[in-house]
Amino acid sequence: MKDLLLKPDSYGKTPLIDFKATGHLAIEGRSIIENVHDHYQPALDWINNPENSFPAELKLTVKLEYFNTRSSKMILNILKSLETVHHSRKSKVSVTWLYGEDDRDMFEAGNDYQSVVKLPFNIQALVQN
Repeated sequence: MKDLLLKPDSYGKTPLIDFKATGHLAIEGRSIIENVHDHYQPALDWINNPENSFPAELKLTVKLEYFNTRSSKMILNILKSLETVHHSRKSKVSVTWLYGEDDRDMFEAGNDYQSVVKLPFNIQALVQN
């Protein structure tokens, strides 16, 4: 199992996706791209690869400033794929959803995802100085 690193583009339209074979997974930044499939599909392929040997725990941290509707569907697909991994007992999966303390939209998005997927979810405000 190899690490997956998808760097954000220079325009700030795609998020960083950093999935480590050690089990530390991160999605960070902004996701306002139209063709989300090109950017997110490698992450889905990484999770859904039947040859992967996952570590005992996978910990996804999501720290997004903003995402569009198309991106929200891909994020849900990632969470659903991780839910499958979790419920098949291949790895214990948990999600930490980080949002700016004044960002009501991202707080609500985290709550929405938490209500849809059956994964341990920690929604946490980032205190801004």
